[in-house]
Amino acid sequence: MSASSAARRLTAVALVTGSVVAAAALPASAVQDRGPDRQQVVISDVQYNAPGPDTRSNRSLNGEWVNITNRSRQSVDLRGWTLRNSEGDRYTFRHLRLNGRSTVKVHTGAGRDTRHDVYQDRRQHIWDNRSDRATLSNRRGSVVDTESWGRFRGNDRDDRDDRDGRGDRDGRGNDRNDRNDRGDRGNDRGNDRGNQQR
Repeated sequence: MSASSAARRLTAVALVTGSVVAAAALPASAVQDRGPDRQQVVISDVQYNAPGPDTRSNRSLNGEWVNITNRSRQSVDLRGWTLRNSEGDRYTFRHLRLNGRSTVKVHTGAGRDTRHDVYQDRRQHIWDNRSDRATLSNRRGSVVDTESWGRFRGNDRDDRDDRDGRGDRDGRGNDRNDRNDRGDRGNDRGNDRGNQQR
C-alpha cells in the first residue's frame, strides 16, 4: 500500500470519527426534540377543586390549577403544547420555555403570564371536582402525561406510576388518594358546576 493510500484512509477515518463526535455534541434542545418528552415533563399536581364555593369569580377560577414540571436539567420549549380536560377543552401554551428542574402553574382564570404562572383566561371552571382527566400533549400531538381522578382514574395513572417510580405518592410524599378525597367534600358544588357547563 502506498503512503498516499494510507494517508487517504487515515483522513477518511478521521472524518467519520469527527462526524460521530459532532453528532453526539448536538445542543440539548436538538436532542430533546427527538427524544421522548414523557421522561422529562410531567403533570406534577392538580388542584381541581378550588378552595371555597365554586363561583365564577377570578379568584375562584384561579384556585383551580395544574402544575407542569420539567424534571430534566435542560429547558423545554412548551410553545404549541396543549393541556386539555376530558371534555376536550384545551389550553395551548404560547411562548414559554420551562427551565430545567422548574414548574409552571396553569391557572384556569385570567392573569398576567410569567415564567412560573400562566393563565387560561377562562370564565368558568373546567376541571370537574368529582371526575376528570388532565392530558398534556407536546406540539406533535403525542400524549406526554395524564392525571386522572374519579371514574377516569385508571390505567393511565398506573402506567405513569410504573414508569416514573412515584406510585401513589405525590411529589410532597402525600398519598394521591387523599387528594381524590377532596372531590367528595365538594360533591354538591361539583354537580352544580357540571350542570352549568354541560
